[in-house]
Amino acid sequence: MYLFYCPDIETRQTLSEEESAHCVRVLRYTAGDEILITDGKGTTYTARITNPHPKHCDFEILSREKQEKHHAFHLHIAVAPTKNIERMEWAIEKCVEIGVDEITPLLCRFSERKQLRTDRLEKIILSAAKQSLTPYLPVLHELTPYDEFIKVQRDKVQCTKYIAHCYKEDKHVLKDEIERGRDVLVLIGPEGDFSEQEVKDALSAGFIPVSLGNSRLRTETAAVVACHTAILINE
Repeated sequence: MYLFYCPDIETRQTLSEEESAHCVRVLRYTAGDEILITDGKGTTYTARITNPHPKHCDFEILSREKQEKHHAFHLHIAVAPTKNIERMEWAIEKCVEIGVDEITPLLCRFSERKQLRTDRLEKIILSAAKQSLTPYLPVLHELTPYDEFIKVQRDKVQCTKYIAHCYKEDKHVLKDEIERGRDVLVLIGPEGDFSEQEVKDALSAGFIPVSLGNSRLRTETAAVVACHTAILINE
C-alpha cells in the first residue's frame, strides 16, 4: 500500500494538492478506497477516501497506530553539500531510506557549493520516507556555517560526536567506536576535505576523529557509509 503524508491530519482530513493529485490522478484511488497516511511524527493512519478530488482529496480516519522507530537512538549526519547537487540529493535520499533522523548541510572553508535549496531536498526526503514506508520524517536544517555548528554542538554531551576526515593522523574506525543505543553525530566534509583548523576546532569541541574504511570516499558516499554503519551497529 502506498503511504501518503499529511502533517496536520488530526485537525484537517484533507490531503495536500500534491498528495491529492498523486492519489486521485496517478494512483486512481476513488471514493471508498482505503489509504495509509502518516503525520511524519511516528503515527500511521488507516483512512477511507470520502471525496476523491484531485486538488483536495478528503478522507475519514478509520484507525491510528503509533509506531516505534526502527532504532533506539538518534542519528544526525552533518555533511557539506557537493558541487554537483545531484550527488547531494542522492546521498540524502539514501540516508533517509537507511534511517537517518536529522541532516545538517555544512558550509565549510573548502566547500564548492555556497548555496543550497532546501525546498528541493525536503521533497526528496518526503519521497524517500514514503517509499520506505517510514512514519518518521527526518529533520533537515538550512545550510549552516561550520563554525556556528561546532559552537552549538560543543556543550552537547547526550550524543557521541565524530568527524570523518582524510588527514594522516591517528583515527579510530567508526564501526568500532559506535556504542549501541547512544545518539550519534557524524561530520562529513566537502570534496576538498575539512581544513586543518576545522578539524582542530572539532576535536576541541569533543569530536572523535574517525575513518570510514581503507578507501578514500566521495563526500556523498561517505555520508551514506556513515549512516549505514551507525544503523547496522544498532540493529
